[in-house]
Amino acid sequence: MPTPGGPAAVDAYIAGFPEDVQAVLERVRATIRKAAPEAEEYIGYQMPAYRLHGALVYFGAWKGHYALYGASGALVEVFADQLSKYEVSKGTIKFPFDRPVPVRLITQLVKYRAEENRQRAAAKAAGKRAAKN
Repeated sequence: MPTPGGPAAVDAYIAGFPEDVQAVLERVRATIRKAAPEAEEYIGYQMPAYRLHGALVYFGAWKGHYALYGASGALVEVFADQLSKYEVSKGTIKFPFDRPVPVRLITQLVKYRAEENRQRAAAKAAGKRAAKN
């Protein structure tokens, strides 16, 4: 099991899977990094994770699928049509290994989550400024 510690730990997580799964996970990783290049990569809950003004998204591989974690209710609602092909439960979107990685969709999801986090951070900062006045 990978241990916390940054990009090397994510590399170790991915390396623990068969080559075909590694290729999928590397594609997901690259997609997330491109969609949110300023996000910090780390291991959280024993999975690759990203934070940008708080937790952004996690991903992990399982038997028969990989999943993104951290989906908000608003995200699921906004992307309901695109997500209808996938199994979605509270905060989790499952993608089967037997289909191509939906790079465009994952990009949109990550960018949406990043904007949610930015807005939440801005609102929190505004609240703190107002409290000081």
